[in-house]
Amino acid sequence: MNDDSWIETDAFLTDLFVGEDVALDAALATNAEAGLPPIDVSPPQGRLLHLLARAVGARRILEIGTLGGYSTIWLARALPADGRLVTCEVDPHHADVARANLERAGLGGRVDVVVGPALETVAALDGPFDLVFADADKPSNAEYFARAVELTRPGGLIVVDNVVRHGTVVAGEDPNAVGSRRALAAMAADPRVVATAIQTVGSKGHDGFAIALRL
Repeated sequence: MNDDSWIETDAFLTDLFVGEDVALDAALATNAEAGLPPIDVSPPQGRLLHLLARAVGARRILEIGTLGGYSTIWLARALPADGRLVTCEVDPHHADVARANLERAGLGGRVDVVVGPALETVAALDGPFDLVFADADKPSNAEYFARAVELTRPGGLIVVDNVVRHGTVVAGEDPNAVGSRRALAAMAADPRVVATAIQTVGSKGHDGFAIALRL
């Protein structure tokens, strides 16, 4: 299969399982207009995050890396009316775009967008959270995972995105590949979790995610 096949299949799955969604489509359009990089999760990936949050009965979710709030919308929609999502974003402009997208989606009152370096903001948070989604700077993924284990309740999930990086995680020496490799090693060695990682292909290319169950 080539990249065109991956993209065509992603489009097929999106049409089948997601369809048109005014708030999500508007969020992507607004992100593009605001000059944000097009690195959001794909619609099927967003749907997976939503299902994982619902599967654990999430009432509190932590997201590390907001960008324009596309994945935040998927996660926040999984919460009950009195649920809360805390999302951490280092860039004030990105945070402003995300807040506007969340308000348009009717979720502004359910989400706290915290601005600042994520290593600092997550250190100041109190748990427990039912699900943590880490999708920020990849060199810090091992540190995000370490803090996520402390903040996640037993039976909760930790999801770390973009860990395969077109296969460079195996032996690549760029900071993102090294960061992903460190995070995966930490997840594999931590006795407080049971974890695995999955390769993915699609409109976002060849990548993957890791998922850990907090024991």
